[in-house]
Amino acid sequence: MSLNWGAAISAGIVAGVIATAVQIALWWGFLDALPWILYRDARLTAAIVMGQEVLPPPATFDWAVMLVATLFHFVISIIYSLILAGLISRLGRMSSILAGGVYGIILYVINMYVITIVFPWFSEVRDWITILTHVFFGISIAVTYKAFIKPELRGNHSV
Repeated sequence: MSLNWGAAISAGIVAGVIATAVQIALWWGFLDALPWILYRDARLTAAIVMGQEVLPPPATFDWAVMLVATLFHFVISIIYSLILAGLISRLGRMSSILAGGVYGIILYVINMYVITIVFPWFSEVRDWITILTHVFFGISIAVTYKAFIKPELRGNHSV
């Protein structure tokens, strides 16, 4: 089966929303840092496009930073989704979910250890919440992509 572009793009958007919600819920449940930590992460992301001038402190709300960070987050989520969707397009649902979880871990390593060579400020967010968020992101892509492809195109793969 070939890649379903619409389903892959949609899965990236959905997974980006789910991962953000999971991360915020984990921050809320385990840290006493909201909304500061959200503003910090938005600035870390926006700095890729806007430059280091937007990095905290202070980590306060800024419309331009939030807009750039959100747009960048969704663009990269769609790109990551297109890659995973291409890899799992021939897999069954359970294998896709497992692949999505592994993919999330791989993305964490790339984002937090490789990308930090160019954008070192991201090393600040290396923690278990970020790992878990990446795993949820990968699984969300896989589940959403498989749900969005037309049933007749899925095939009869159960594993």
